[in-house]
Amino acid sequence: MTDLQGKVALVTGGGQGVGQGIAYALAAAGVKVAVAGRTLGTLEQTCAEIRRRGGSAEAIVCDVMRKDHIEHCVAQVVARFGALNILINNAQVVPLGPILEVSDEAFMQGVDSGPLATLRMMRACYPYLKGDGVVVSLASSAAVRWDASGYGAYAAVKEAIRALTRAAACEWGAAGIRVNAIAPHALSPGMAGWIDARPDEAAEFIKSIPLQRVGDCERDIGRAVVFLVGADAGYLTGATLPLDGGQAYWG
Repeated sequence: MTDLQGKVALVTGGGQGVGQGIAYALAAAGVKVAVAGRTLGTLEQTCAEIRRRGGSAEAIVCDVMRKDHIEHCVAQVVARFGALNILINNAQVVPLGPILEVSDEAFMQGVDSGPLATLRMMRACYPYLKGDGVVVSLASSAAVRWDASGYGAYAAVKEAIRALTRAAACEWGAAGIRVNAIAPHALSPGMAGWIDARPDEAAEFIKSIPLQRVGDCERDIGRAVVFLVGADAGYLTGATLPLDGGQAYWG
């Protein structure tokens, strides 16, 4: 992965879970990582582990639901590292529940933290990504689940991110920017808590995954992202890569 040596990445929601795994994997490939999120303590823990492994990382407090935070975050990344080559849109408030029960407020938090934050972050990063930049945003297989009950609001905001991904890929290709999405299943703290709290349901869920396991945040998700942002995936843009062990059928 020598083509990534010295590149600079901004990873939102990098204090734990999938974002943390992606940050670890990028740093292992020689990328300098700006780890952004709302809680400084968890961000610092991620950065400390990256540094312990010999990588370079900086923590930046950012609430992606605030436009001023996004603009300040991007400015800080460029000021600290001198460049910004890779954007990972991972942070997301998850609106779950039946259609009749999800509140307007919960849904709008999903919109503000998901597609709106993704749009704002891509716009803010665009001037620095031109030439050879890459964007990877987090989508979900919730929209193509065999039973989408309880996932409608979440699926809606994630599908909006996929639509923005496709449009940005088409509009920004001439500027040398590739834009893709991933739809992962990963053993994040939230997933681990659900497995512990509802073991029978979780067992059935895992049985429905052809590979019979939930992905590891760094090994399965992070390393796939390293491939996506590297030269070997240089002709791939506008796509959604399922990282779910073969569970969902995207058609």
